[in-house]
Amino acid sequence: MRKPRRDDSEAYAKPIPDILSQIKDSYSELRPAERRVADVVLADVTFSVDASNAEIARRAEVSEPTVTRFCRAIGCDGVRDFKLKLAQSVVVGRLYLAPAPPAGEVSSNASPLWTEVFGEARNALNLVERQIDPLDVIAAAELVASAHQVLVFGLGGSSTSLALETQNRLFRYGVVVSAHSDPYVMKMTASTLKPNDLVIAISGTGRTREVVEAVQLAKHYRAKALCITAPDTDLAATADVALTVDIPEFPDPLKPTASRYAFLAIIDLVSSAVGTRLDPDARETLRRIKYTVLNHRKGRVLEPLGD
Repeated sequence: MRKPRRDDSEAYAKPIPDILSQIKDSYSELRPAERRVADVVLADVTFSVDASNAEIARRAEVSEPTVTRFCRAIGCDGVRDFKLKLAQSVVVGRLYLAPAPPAGEVSSNASPLWTEVFGEARNALNLVERQIDPLDVIAAAELVASAHQVLVFGLGGSSTSLALETQNRLFRYGVVVSAHSDPYVMKMTASTLKPNDLVIAISGTGRTREVVEAVQLAKHYRAKALCITAPDTDLAATADVALTVDIPEFPDPLKPTASRYAFLAIIDLVSSAVGTRLDPDARETLRRIKYTVLNHRKGRVLEPLGD
C-alpha cells in the first residue's frame, strides 16, 4: 500500500548545507591534489562561486577532473551542486568570511573595538529615546500592572536572557510573572491564558516563528500582548502594544549586537513605569526584598537589589 504524500507546506524546510564546514571537516581525508582545490576555495570563496571549473583548476594547478572529484569527495553530486551550496553558504555568512583587519590596528587603550562598542551602545540608547513614544510605555505599563499574570517569551541567546531580565525586573514589584524560552512550553502556557492575562514577547528580528505563533495562540484565548521587537514585523503586528526600535547592526560580526542595549533600556522604561503605577504596593514589595537580602548578607541600602 502506497503511503500518502504530504503536502509541501507540511514538510520540514530543507536546511541549507554548510558546505564550508564540510570542506574543513573533510580536509584531512582529501588527496593532495584535492586539498589544493580546497585551499583555493577557502582562500577566496567569492572567486570560487563565480569561477568556472577550468578557472578553479588553473588556480589550484590541478586538472578539471580533480575539481570534480573534490566536489564529490566533500559530499556534493558534482561541480554544479557544489557551486549552488557554496553560493548559499556565502549568502548566509558573507560577513564571517571577510578577512580580519591587521592585528596592529588597535587604539591607545589596546582594544580594536573600544570605540565601536561604546559608540554602538550610546547610539542604541539614543535611538530608543528618539523612536519610543512615552505614551506607548505608559500603555505597556498599564497592561502589566492590570494583568492577573504575565508570561514573558523569548527564544534564542539574547531574547532568552532579556526575557529572564524582564521577569527579574517585574517580580520585585509584586507582578506574577514567569519567563519561558522553550517553544513547546511557550505554546502550552499560552493555551492556558485568560482575558485578564498578558504575554510579553521579545524578539530582535520579530520574525521568530515559534514566538509569533505562541503570541497568536495567546491572543486566540483573548490574552493581551506586549511586544518588544523591531518595527514592521510579524510580531509587532500581533501586539496590543508594540514597543519597536530599529537598531542598525555594526558590520563586524565579532562585536556583540547593540540591539540588546536598546531592549534593556525599553525593559527598564516599562518596569519603572510599572513600579510607579503599582506604588505603594510595589514599594512595600521592594522593601521586603531588601530587608531579606540585608538579613542574608551585610551591605548598604543603595546597592543593586538582590545582587
